[in-house]
Amino acid sequence: MRYVPAALLFVLSLYVPVAKSVTIGGNPGPEHNYVCPHADGQTAVECFFDAVQHLYTMCRNVKSIEVIEFGYEKSVEGTNGAKSESCLDKQKANIAQAYQAALKQLRQLKQSKPAIEGLQALHEMWLAAMTQLRWRDGEPDDQYKARVAKPYDDFNERIAAIRSVLVTETPAPKATLAESNTRKIPPSAKAKSN
Repeated sequence: MRYVPAALLFVLSLYVPVAKSVTIGGNPGPEHNYVCPHADGQTAVECFFDAVQHLYTMCRNVKSIEVIEFGYEKSVEGTNGAKSESCLDKQKANIAQAYQAALKQLRQLKQSKPAIEGLQALHEMWLAAMTQLRWRDGEPDDQYKARVAKPYDDFNERIAAIRSVLVTETPAPKATLAESNTRKIPPSAKAKSN
């Protein structure tokens, strides 16, 4: 009799639904998606756009923690900057999959050279911004904070430019031959024939 509750719990545990993993731009998500958490159900290109800002924010936060922990001057001394260096390496690896998936999507859709070059330039801009998170000797607090916040504006401008290229290049759906050969009867003409 005392084994009945244990057996019942075991049987009920077999019927508990398992969380289904969704992919976004080649990455599992949304609950498991670290690379582009705000691009749920969107394309690989949108995942990459989200990853650029999200992963920059992750390393910016790590650098902020180092500054709080050690102060500006000591945040770059010895091993004090190890966390942000590790973050940079990790995020370079994390963004690689989203970047390659976005390039693949544009190439498969036969998007223009400007769209692909824009994506590549955004990736280069992201890499440069990530390496610029480090505090510079003698840099005042307000200048440092303004400098590390500026890439968001640059990212947004570049993303908007790429999106505008993609929108202008997306072909309008063509009407089929059958649709173009059918004569449209105005509603007033239908009423007169009845």
